[in-house]
Amino acid sequence: MLSVTSAQLYAWIAAFLWPLFRLLALIGTAPLFGESTIPRRAKVGLAALMAVIISPTIGHLPLVPVYSLEGFLIILNEVGIGLAMGFSMRLVFSAVQFAGETIGLQMGLSFASFYDRSAGGQTMVLARFLNVVAMLMFLAMDGHLMLLATIADSFASLPIAAQPLTGAGWAAVAASGATVFSSGLLLALPLIAALLTLNLAMGILNRASPQLSIFAVGFPVTLGGGLLLMMLIMPQMSTFMARLIEGGLSTVATVLGQFGR
Repeated sequence: MLSVTSAQLYAWIAAFLWPLFRLLALIGTAPLFGESTIPRRAKVGLAALMAVIISPTIGHLPLVPVYSLEGFLIILNEVGIGLAMGFSMRLVFSAVQFAGETIGLQMGLSFASFYDRSAGGQTMVLARFLNVVAMLMFLAMDGHLMLLATIADSFASLPIAAQPLTGAGWAAVAASGATVFSSGLLLALPLIAALLTLNLAMGILNRASPQLSIFAVGFPVTLGGGLLLMMLIMPQMSTFMARLIEGGLSTVATVLGQFGR
């Protein structure tokens, strides 16, 4: 007859719950997995399935009751690690959206916006378009699989423990926030420079021919030129997005390394 003691039962529950909290925090904040269009049951189910697969591979687990103070500290650490990883990767897509909004302002598409459930507010059409392109690049590069593999390996480099996380890891997450502005402006820079040159040419043309109404022809010329430039620059933009995604995955690994110091 099979007999299970309470200590064994608590150990099995803890072996399932400790990785589950880290996985839930990552899936809730990471790009693609954390989209509001994905049902919450699917997110919880994916995290539970991965926890069942990963828990037997974890070497040492603290024999701590879940409802104790030390167990609460472990939960905070696990949630913090997952949030840091997901947020670091989310910053890459925020940079792409920032570039789309900047380009849209230069093209005169600031009024072309709609409610985006994932962003929780109004989003420009061009920013949403570039975000979809970046998401497709993320899938094409198997970035979602690499992210899941990274968190699976993190249990070896960053074991489950009640010891507080180091401040160096959170500093690395904060430092990666500069990616939103630096990489976003670099992504939008070719179109910004081209549209600025186009506006300067129309200004010179207006001075040379005052009877030409710049307000009547300026908007269609800027919009048409912006769309033409977008068509020409998109292949190079996709290459830059791929480098951004690779940099985001490297940032996730750096954050984990700083936490493990």
